[in-house]
Amino acid sequence: MRAVTNPEPRWLAVVAMLAVGLLFGALPAYLSVGPRWLLLAVIAVLLVPTIASHRAGHHDLSKKLGFVASGILTVAMVWLIALLVQAIPKHEIDAKVLLRSAVALWVTNILVFALWYWRLDAGGPHEREKRKGHDEGAFLFPQMGPGGGADPNWSPHFVDYLFLAFNTSAALSPADTAALSRWAKILMMTQATVSLTVIVLLAARAVGIL
Repeated sequence: MRAVTNPEPRWLAVVAMLAVGLLFGALPAYLSVGPRWLLLAVIAVLLVPTIASHRAGHHDLSKKLGFVASGILTVAMVWLIALLVQAIPKHEIDAKVLLRSAVALWVTNILVFALWYWRLDAGGPHEREKRKGHDEGAFLFPQMGPGGGADPNWSPHFVDYLFLAFNTSAALSPADTAALSRWAKILMMTQATVSLTVIVLLAARAVGIL
């Protein structure tokens, strides 16, 4: 282990969490529990102590608060899936609203799982920062393999996990990054299942009734 000399910027993860709140806020009122701004407000409130504890060096507390925030986003996403799937056979949602909701849910799926990959891989961002380079973890990035051509001090940042999550939702499979651990495989299968549900059940249904 080594002291953190070049910490990873956290602002992309913060933007991702706020973006999920904004996406939920853009959904129709009947697809949300309580005010549409509620999720964004909850995440914004949680981010204050999360960022403050990280800056103060209380990384365990910051990590726990981050898990709580990601958990809330995940529950909100699952709840939205349930509401949308339940509403499909009842023809309660206008086709255009359904398409817009499906797109919002698909993007949310990418952001939520990118946050989980980022938080869990190799102990999370703070633990990765204390290592010289990144030669082990739950994912095998191209830079980690023979001929990767990366700096020996290379370590994945949030955008790398975002790219992984995007490929999993778009191609329903990993592209250039393989999953090595069982938890990573389970999360990727879950993400692909959510994406498939959105594409097949929601978007296809909306197109069919336009």
